[in-house]
Amino acid sequence: MAGHSKWANIQHRKGKQDAARSKMFSKLSKEITVAAKMGDPDPDKNPRLRLAVKAAKAQSVPKDVIERAIKKSQAGDAADYTEIRYEGYGVNGIAIIVEALTDNLNRTASNVRSYFTKSGGNLGQTGSVSHSFDRVGEITFAPTVGDADTVMMAALEAGASDVESDEEGHWITCEADSLSEVTEALEKALGEAEEAKLIWKPQSLTEVDLETAQKLMKLIDLLEEDDDVQTVTHNFDVPEEVAAQL
Repeated sequence: MAGHSKWANIQHRKGKQDAARSKMFSKLSKEITVAAKMGDPDPDKNPRLRLAVKAAKAQSVPKDVIERAIKKSQAGDAADYTEIRYEGYGVNGIAIIVEALTDNLNRTASNVRSYFTKSGGNLGQTGSVSHSFDRVGEITFAPTVGDADTVMMAALEAGASDVESDEEGHWITCEADSLSEVTEALEKALGEAEEAKLIWKPQSLTEVDLETAQKLMKLIDLLEEDDDVQTVTHNFDVPEEVAAQL
């Protein structure tokens, strides 16, 4: 399956098992608050908020937490967050994109730079690695919604650009600007999606050995533990035999 590695699935399961739920809930809630503050507090009228709420529900965030995050956006004392993207290289030139929501740009920049330095990488200029990724929408469905051919047909009719399927599920990509519309069309055909979000999809993946993978995972762990960091994307793949050792 091109572009969507087994390692991505292993990471996802590990994240569900290991991540502190309170930290995860906090990051998802922050995105909901920002989305609601930037647009309409009604998810039906605000595509970004609708996707943020879907992402939160996919991680079992309680309904009352979601509602509080939306209400917070309308409060006069709600914090002003800035969206910022950092780009850099891990060991062996692996490209990494970090997206953050912060109320203190100096703090976040200093922290992110230190994580790269501590892990043998270096932070680059904006645009230094994003040219190796495509900004697309990704909609995820459970394997139970149908076989690969069924999902492929539904995706084509919905206006998607690509489908990747295996025993873990189905990953459908589309143009970033069409994510909300394609998701809606797919859900009418297949049922509710597990996730629908904008991602940076690497144009190619670089396989790494055990030592490199360990150093890269150290960097990613440091980044993901930071409260300001929302997402971390990379272009490395870990072969199954290396993943087993990790």
